[in-house]
Amino acid sequence: MPSPEQPPFRRAVVALNGGPTDERIVRLAAEVARHTKAELIGVHVVEINWTLPLDADVAGRSEDTQRVLDLAEAAAEEAHYKIEPVLLQARDVAAALVDEASERGADLLVVGLPYRTRFGGDFAIGRTVPYVLKNAPCAVWVVREPMGEVV
Repeated sequence: MPSPEQPPFRRAVVALNGGPTDERIVRLAAEVARHTKAELIGVHVVEINWTLPLDADVAGRSEDTQRVLDLAEAAAEEAHYKIEPVLLQARDVAAALVDEASERGADLLVVGLPYRTRFGGDFAIGRTVPYVLKNAPCAVWVVREPMGEVV
């Protein structure tokens, strides 16, 4: 636990997926970052199918991809903070997030977790969050949306 003099983080990578948790995690990170002027980096990873070359410009031509980054910037602005938008293409979203946090020297990686259930009612956590929790070189905040917001 950081001491009162030590900020909770200096640089955070905020994982954006275009889902309902994006706005929540951007606002949360911005609220905490504002007090210490920490750096926020919003990272959206577009997963590239193995049948395509990794350098295929899939993400750059997508309006949906740009909308994810624009919405994150708007959420940060509403929280009176700035977030650096980053778009990546990768074979695996989780590995790309961990690599980006490592390369940027982030001391926090924030991921959102929608509340989903599998067939049969079991809570589903997916593949990204477990990988990030196991492999991130820094602290990880997992922010799950409330059950009441399930659509």
